[in-house]
Amino acid sequence: MPRLVPPAGALLRRAALARLRGMWQAGVPALELELPGGELVRLGDAVGVRARHDHGGASAVARARIHDDRLFLRLVLRGEMGAGEAFVAGEWSSEDVVGVIRAFLRASGARGFESPLTKLAQLPALARHRRAANTRTGSERNVHAHYDLGNEFYRLFLDDETLAYSAAIYPAPSLAEAQRQKLERLCEQLQLSPRDHLLEIGCGWGGMAIHAARTRGCKVTAITVSREQHALAVARVAAAGLADRVTVELRDYRDLAGTYDKIVSIEMLEAVGYEFLPDYFARCERALAPGGRLAIQTITMPDDRFDAYRRGVDWMQTYIFPGTLIPSLGAIRAASPMLDLVDVHDIGPSYAPTLAAWRERFVAALPAVRALGFDEPFIRTWLLYLAFSEAAFAERTLGDHQLLFVR
Repeated sequence: MPRLVPPAGALLRRAALARLRGMWQAGVPALELELPGGELVRLGDAVGVRARHDHGGASAVARARIHDDRLFLRLVLRGEMGAGEAFVAGEWSSEDVVGVIRAFLRASGARGFESPLTKLAQLPALARHRRAANTRTGSERNVHAHYDLGNEFYRLFLDDETLAYSAAIYPAPSLAEAQRQKLERLCEQLQLSPRDHLLEIGCGWGGMAIHAARTRGCKVTAITVSREQHALAVARVAAAGLADRVTVELRDYRDLAGTYDKIVSIEMLEAVGYEFLPDYFARCERALAPGGRLAIQTITMPDDRFDAYRRGVDWMQTYIFPGTLIPSLGAIRAASPMLDLVDVHDIGPSYAPTLAAWRERFVAALPAVRALGFDEPFIRTWLLYLAFSEAAFAERTLGDHQLLFVR
C-alpha cells in the first residue's frame, strides 16, 4: 500500500470518517478512534459494549488506535476486507479488538463497509475464491492451507484432552469440560450404542471418535483429508488403546463405501461448498442404514444474509479458510430433501466463550508460536481471526447448530 501525501491522506480520512459517522446511529455502542496525530474521534453515543462477553463485567467504550492513514485508503477501496488487511499490516491496533469489532458489527448490521467501489476492488479476491471450489483436489488444497499448519501449532491453544477445533458447550468449569459436553450431546443425539458402527466425516485430531468409542463402546470409522490430522489422530487412537474399535482413514467423503448405523460431522459442512451440498447429503443418505441417524454441527449464516454472502467473498474466506462457505439453515434444508430433520439446536452462544478461551491460550503461547517459525503478520492474522469470530458470535451475527437427521 503506497504512502499518502498529506492532502490525499486528509481527504481520505474525512471521507472514511464521514461514512463511518453515518453508520453510527442512535443506540449503537460508541467507538473511539485515536488518529495518528493524537486527535480522538468518537463514533456514536457513550454506550459501550461489554469487553468480556463470557464473564460480563463493566460496560466500556472500545478504542482503536490508528497508526497510519493508509487504513482509510484501504477502507474506502476495499471495505471490511481492507480493514482486516490494515490490521495485519499494523496500521491500526486495539487493546480490545473484540469490542471494536462488536461495535462495528452492530453499526453495520453485520453487512460491512461495502460500496460499489469496494465490490469492484474485491473482484480479484472473488475470482480466487471461485477457483478455490471444493472439488476433490480443491478440498485437499484448501484443507492443507489451514489445517496442515502443524499439529504442534494447534496444540498450543486447543484443549489438551479433546483437541476439538469447534464450538464447545458452556457453561463449564474449563474448556476441556465444555468440549466434552459438546461431544456428549452429539452422542446422545445419535443414540449411540455398542451395536453401532459410526462414521465421522472430517474427524480432526480424533476427539469425537475416541470419545464415542470410549464412552459408548461403538465401532468408529473416521475420515479426513488432512495428512497432519490423520497422522496425529491415528497416534492418539493407539495411545488411547482403541485401535481395535477406531479406524482413521485418509479419505474424501466422495469416496465413501458401505453403510453405517450413524454418521457424525462436526463443523466440516462449511468446507463442502454451496454447489456441493446436495451431493454431500445424498452421499450421507446412501451411507446410512435404514433408520440411521446423521448428526451435523455447523456454523450457520442467517437466511436473510445468506444470498448476499454466498455471492461475495470476505476476509475470512480470503486469508483463513479458502474455499469455505458458511451455510444457512434454509440452504441445508434445501440440499437435504431425502432426510428428515428432526432436531435443531443452536449452541451459537457458546462459541464466543470457546473462542475467548482459544484466544487467551494463543496469546499466552505467542513465544512458542514464534519459535515454530510463524512471523508477526501471521500472528496478527490469527489474532484478528479469533477476535472477529468471537465478536460475531457474541453479537449473534452467526449461529452454530447441532442438527439431527433421520433416514
